[in-house]
Amino acid sequence: MQGGIQAIFSHGSVLKNAVLRHVRVASPAMRSLMFARHESTSAARIEEHGFESTTISDVLTAKGKSADGSWLWCTTEDSVYEAVKSMTQHNVGALVVVKPGEQKSIAGIITERDYLRKIIIQGRSSKSTKVGDIMTEENKLITVTPDTKVLKAMQLMTDNRIRHIPVINEGGMIGMVSIGDVVRAVVSEHRDELNRLNAFIQGGY
Repeated sequence: MQGGIQAIFSHGSVLKNAVLRHVRVASPAMRSLMFARHESTSAARIEEHGFESTTISDVLTAKGKSADGSWLWCTTEDSVYEAVKSMTQHNVGALVVVKPGEQKSIAGIITERDYLRKIIIQGRSSKSTKVGDIMTEENKLITVTPDTKVLKAMQLMTDNRIRHIPVINEGGMIGMVSIGDVVRAVVSEHRDELNRLNAFIQGGY
């Protein structure tokens, strides 16, 4: 996964450089004509779209409020067995943990990794162990805001070797995104950027 994500970072630069090389190999007269023709409109359009402009808010909107993993949670008093059962049923790898009766107040996060390392490896009972005993606590969480750019979120996740990251605003927890969500957004953005650069060269702007 780490190598694949690093490839995405470099792949975007390769695509952009390939298109820009296409512009540079054109004759000076052609380059002048191209840039004179589109100078006023193209620069504005490309700036409007922006590169690497997708935010976590865009990712949450694409997922939808009803998407599995966006709003799934458990409480500190739930058993680890109940939490893992919920993860399995919804095909997700992590749950946000809240205090009983305080759904918007995040207390931590529990992941499949927590279950493997703190229950299975240590030979503990998942039915008698509470989520609050093995979760990653709130003060140790890596979080993002809705305005965080997806590339920044990806960098945080790869640097800290995590696959899920809660999204927090002034009102508290508003959702969670996975590394898969972020990678899909970055790939889509790079594809759109390449299309815009091609359209610029071909006079589409």
